[in-house]
Amino acid sequence: MSIDTFSFPTTIRFGVGARDLLPAELAASGVCRPLVVTDKGVSGLPFCGEILALAGSGGNDAALFDGVWGNPVASQVAAGVEAYRAHDADGVVGLGGGAALDVAKAVALMATHPGELFDYEDEKPGGSVVTDAVCPIVAVPTTAGTGSEVGRAAVISEDDTHVKRIIFGPALLARVVLADPQLTVDLPGPITAATGMDALTHNVEAYLARHYHPICDGIALEGIRQVATHLERAVAEPGDLDARGGMLMASMMGAIAFQKGLGLVHSCAHALGTVADVHHGLANGVMIDLALPFNVEAVPERFEHMATAAAISDVSPAGFLGWLADLKAAVGIPRALVDLGIDPDLQPELVRVAANDACHPNNPRPVTAADFDAIFTKAFA
Repeated sequence: MSIDTFSFPTTIRFGVGARDLLPAELAASGVCRPLVVTDKGVSGLPFCGEILALAGSGGNDAALFDGVWGNPVASQVAAGVEAYRAHDADGVVGLGGGAALDVAKAVALMATHPGELFDYEDEKPGGSVVTDAVCPIVAVPTTAGTGSEVGRAAVISEDDTHVKRIIFGPALLARVVLADPQLTVDLPGPITAATGMDALTHNVEAYLARHYHPICDGIALEGIRQVATHLERAVAEPGDLDARGGMLMASMMGAIAFQKGLGLVHSCAHALGTVADVHHGLANGVMIDLALPFNVEAVPERFEHMATAAAISDVSPAGFLGWLADLKAAVGIPRALVDLGIDPDLQPELVRVAANDACHPNNPRPVTAADFDAIFTKAFA
């Protein structure tokens, strides 16, 4: 596989061995004291040492911050900023999945901006503005799910309530993304499946979102095709670099497409992350075929388009929903919330958080608290 270069709008270097371009890309960004931000799982893998060595080559002095775990919270960002300043860093390398990459972007912001992290929350009345002073960011993804490497936002939760806050600004875009499929090979099957369903949900909900954006629609449909082609193989054959590359591309495409918006599946997933600390990709994977039937009456033709993109023989809405259920089973995603062992007594709080989430206003059909209650009732059945 050769390394391809394209911009949309971030420069993406895609292909096996793309990580080897890190020294040159740091030099191009004027970075000589990078802080590598990653999570505790990645820091124990052999390639983390390789990335750290690459970041510190050519006379550079690189340091590692691996204080990221689970759903990222503000205190992890604060610790990362302390590490940045202690190292006298001049740039950030985000290495990992969505959590590590989101923390990396937030560290790059708060190392160069005054105030508190949540002062920069998106659409906060009187909030602070993310300026171009953000230090250079190089993103090196190791999962194929959130697509945070191509995003201009960081999703960080409050430590005490676990409520997710979105920090947004074009300056949070990475200077370059080194998308190397080989870095995803070590992902365990369940994480490959969960992150892959996250990528699928991004593409599906972006395509269904009510806003007009035919550019994103085209990207989302191709993202769905990539998942349909590659996810099962990536789970079953972890070393298949073609499948890994297809899922890495689908992940980035989903993140680009959902600038159009998301929908009710993500509101359900955000509630599950907030209330029950469920992994975001797993939450989307469990809820996708349980929540999406609600949208069929609003945009039945869009379900047919998605079925066609996935190369399903039955291109009806029912055929697409059936394919989602079959895909879940094939890659080991639990059928429903009851299979995750979540206490059904949490349902009222799940409904409350979902109903107040910022994603479902972009859903193609308006969603009420009663609608969320019915969806979660089905998910607990």
